[in-house]
Amino acid sequence: MAKLKITETVLRDAHQSLLATRMSMDDMRPILSTIDKMGFYSAECWGGATFDSCIRFLDEDPWERLRTIRKEMPNTKLQMLFRGQNMLGYRHYADDVVEYFVQKSIANGIDIIRIFDALNDIRNLETAIKAAKKEQGHAQVAISYTTGDVFTHEYYVNYAKQIESAGADSICIKDMAALLTPYEAESLVRELKAAVKVPIQLHTHYTSGLASMCIIKAVEAGADAVDTALSPLALGTSHAPTESIVAAFMGTEYDTGIDLAALGELREYFMGLRKKYIDSGLLDPTMLATNTKALLYQVPGGMLSNLLSQLKQAGKADKLDDVLAEVPRVRKDSGFPPLVTPTSQIVGTQAVFNVITGERYKTVTKEFKGLVKGEYGKTPVEIDPEFQKKIIGAEEPINCRPADLLEPEFEKMKQETSAYVNDPSVEDILTYAMFPKVAPNFFEKRRDREVGIDAVHADKANKVHPV
Repeated sequence: MAKLKITETVLRDAHQSLLATRMSMDDMRPILSTIDKMGFYSAECWGGATFDSCIRFLDEDPWERLRTIRKEMPNTKLQMLFRGQNMLGYRHYADDVVEYFVQKSIANGIDIIRIFDALNDIRNLETAIKAAKKEQGHAQVAISYTTGDVFTHEYYVNYAKQIESAGADSICIKDMAALLTPYEAESLVRELKAAVKVPIQLHTHYTSGLASMCIIKAVEAGADAVDTALSPLALGTSHAPTESIVAAFMGTEYDTGIDLAALGELREYFMGLRKKYIDSGLLDPTMLATNTKALLYQVPGGMLSNLLSQLKQAGKADKLDDVLAEVPRVRKDSGFPPLVTPTSQIVGTQAVFNVITGERYKTVTKEFKGLVKGEYGKTPVEIDPEFQKKIIGAEEPINCRPADLLEPEFEKMKQETSAYVNDPSVEDILTYAMFPKVAPNFFEKRRDREVGIDAVHADKANKVHPV
């Protein structure tokens, strides 16, 4: 057994899980070179919700963030999360845009692209896998892990074989809702290792309090790598603490080779940030608690806070338990999609409407209709035709790969971006493609900032200095 590989998530998923993805580049920059010296296999630092958060809340260029991290961390593989044909947005994009995005992600510094599909529909991953391989990137494909009658080991082994055949360099078990239990992790990893030749990585959250135990059993069963988070931003809806996992395997055949004492400097830095986030209200300490209800409701931590927020806005916060009970029913009706972005939001919002209107499916969201119609791909279980007809009416269901119905759209995006940016870069066009409603405001702020900087420089140049 080779030493266990650690993917450190503090620069992406840890703060996405606890701080709504609000860690800024200013908070990251001072510690990047120290993280780079630790010997982590990779640092997950980009993708997921970071792109959206950068332009919507932090007034940062996400591409510039990636370039800065790459410059400060030359010795560590940089990793991103990529939602297959959805990329970092919330709809399916045409293949040409997916190919450009993968190309530019790797060109700007990404080494490993973790690609997943919310429905585990392999057709939605093939373009991204091919694009990553073409650019000499590492294509890691994630299995969206969930539980239910259909989600047997046979289901996961078959999917893993499809992933390997599609050209993936490694496979990740993505347990976004913390549904894995230790002995299930052990047996699943053992069966996957027997079925495929590519390395297996485990990504699990701490929500239910089982993550560290799952990691130990998975590693003993042959898992090659695991995701962890530095302890100040671990636990709760985040991940198992990096330092604890490193300590657990010290002196064993799985020893990570990471210096536990050296991790202390990272802990000290992030403890300072943690205090700042708690004081500002960005980090709610209750998010750090264990909640075994995750195992009952199968709701990821981020989805839970979303549901509560929607109910509060409607003045129905007292209906949370009703909504949590409705989520599994909506999920069953819609073909048992795993609950991860964007299906978690789609199913959750529909459950909220079903409860607050007092009549199931009296109001149907556009996104839920799209899910039932097939706009997001093939669901793990076939949707009852009568229910499908009730939701989509006379519209024809989609049975092909959804992106096959999309015309190339990069040139159209380029023209639209040109209305906001003179001679836009490919990166600017991709930013606009992801978030066409948010990007124009970001471009305007960026332009104003650059004009301001130019004016300051000009002012300094024009000042007369005494000789």
